[in-house]
Amino acid sequence: MLIALTVILVISSIGLIATVLLQSGTGAGLGAIGGAGEAFFGKKKGVDELFAKLSIISAVLFLLSSLGVTWVLK
Repeated sequence: MLIALTVILVISSIGLIATVLLQSGTGAGLGAIGGAGEAFFGKKKGVDELFAKLSIISAVLFLLSSLGVTWVLK
């Protein structure tokens, strides 16, 4: 059980790092806080939207597997 959770943890962490690094940066600065960056640079399309969804999935898997490893070790 611990080995399976550790493997999931490592794969999800590598996936999270990769998806965050592959996303394109807009460089909107502080204007992105109020949504001005989206109006100026346009909405996410295609690959950026896919990477955004994959990074959310990887983050959730990372969180759950970290909690699982902690729970198994206690």
